[in-house]
Amino acid sequence: MTFSIVARSADGRSVGVAVASKYLAASAAVGAAEAGVGAVATQAWCNLAWRSLGPARLRAGLTAAEVVAELTAADPGAAERQLGVVGATGPAATFTGGNCLDWAGGVSGGVTRSGERGQAYAIQGNILVGPQVVEAMERAWLAGDPTAPLAPRLVATLAAGDAAGGDRRGRQSAGVLVASVDAREVNRAEFGSDLVPDVEVDLRVDDHPWPVRELARLLELHRLYTERTDPSTWLPLTAELAVEVDAHLHLLGHAPLPQGLTTWGGMENFEYRLHEGWIEPEILDQLRAAAARARG
Repeated sequence: MTFSIVARSADGRSVGVAVASKYLAASAAVGAAEAGVGAVATQAWCNLAWRSLGPARLRAGLTAAEVVAELTAADPGAAERQLGVVGATGPAATFTGGNCLDWAGGVSGGVTRSGERGQAYAIQGNILVGPQVVEAMERAWLAGDPTAPLAPRLVATLAAGDAAGGDRRGRQSAGVLVASVDAREVNRAEFGSDLVPDVEVDLRVDDHPWPVRELARLLELHRLYTERTDPSTWLPLTAELAVEVDAHLHLLGHAPLPQGLTTWGGMENFEYRLHEGWIEPEILDQLRAAAARARG
């Protein structure tokens, strides 16, 4: 009833899982990810315990293949399940039980030695229109830019599977979860504590006629709200640009710079992309668009 990918970024700093299914809120049941540890996907007849047991066994030092072997051997219902696992290093692994509904299968690839970092992936699906779904997903993953952020690569891989026919029963839900060392470090610096989350992206589309497309839209909004950009691209709020920004803020009912921009930006959820005395070009575009809408 589901197709998914678990993967690790080429630099080894991010791990994640993306899933689509003709099943309500599939992402709530399928995936788990932990930065510096790995990610798992449990599907078909999900074993929800695998979402915690998988990372725990990876944390204990098992390889992805060893985790798959251990979890499936201990589960009398494994023949009706699928499992994908990727660790912080080494190859990924996938498992499809012999009683999963057709078409069912998977593929894994990436690095070949257990001590290596670098991108690795496991793709699996059941009740699919055919093997072309998994094949299309693998091609999309391998064609992606290995230096690009992990979340959009995962969603692009899902989109390839969806375009190839996906779940033969139809479409309903999709989701993407990425945990990263970078997110943990940013949160540690912001909150001054080691007890911080490592989640970089966690987005779900629980019930939608085109869930993968909607997931891609949400991911773009997530990027807009949270992206950290190069300060060399920011524009100084001086001279004519300051006059323009003040005019837009006035039209939108806000005070002049700097308070007005802070207020408007906060209301639009751009807190992470506001900088005293400067404005990012994309945020300026958002402000201009808001003012244009206000003018009708």
